[in-house]
Amino acid sequence: MTGPQSSQPHDVRAFFGVRAAGWDAKFPDDGPAYAAGVAELGLRPGQRVLDAGCGTGRALPTLRAAVGAHGTVLGADLTPEMLAAAVRAGRGACAGLLLADVARLPLPSAALDAVFAAGLISHLSDSAGGLAELARVVRPGGRLALFHPIGRAALAARKGHSLTPDDLRAEPRLRPLLAGSGWELRQYTDEDSRYLALAVRRG
Repeated sequence: MTGPQSSQPHDVRAFFGVRAAGWDAKFPDDGPAYAAGVAELGLRPGQRVLDAGCGTGRALPTLRAAVGAHGTVLGADLTPEMLAAAVRAGRGACAGLLLADVARLPLPSAALDAVFAAGLISHLSDSAGGLAELARVVRPGGRLALFHPIGRAALAARKGHSLTPDDLRAEPRLRPLLAGSGWELRQYTDEDSRYLALAVRRG
């Protein structure tokens, strides 16, 4: 997702709410990139995974295929219109959908094996707090994929902006941010065709 950066939840809901109905049509070619991002999580049948900030649920079918019928797939988003679009697209059948702010998830600690988060970090009002909450709900050794279907430079160009040193998604800023939130960055890719930061929950 792309939208208001480091915004309050009501700003995020307002931005995405009016765009939800046409969101998938605006980005019709992202499917393969999402599938490749999910694959990097290395999910196994029977595992438990959350799509944090799932939007219209584009990753949910691939997550379900990865964990199989006996696995658990959850999608959390704070914009009701986005979740409604996911249901209309038939993706609600792939996962349990939660109307929730990922900074305050209604989940027990260590309940998950992995989290997939597409475009999420730019929309967290408290980046460290949001990442710490994701760490809370993931077991030690579990994984986090911070993903976007295009890289930082391509995204900035699409929006008519330039890359800035204070971008939270830049590796020199992201690595210590993750470390302070309970994660260890293990893999970082930022190229025109994909952005992926893969982290492991510290014990």
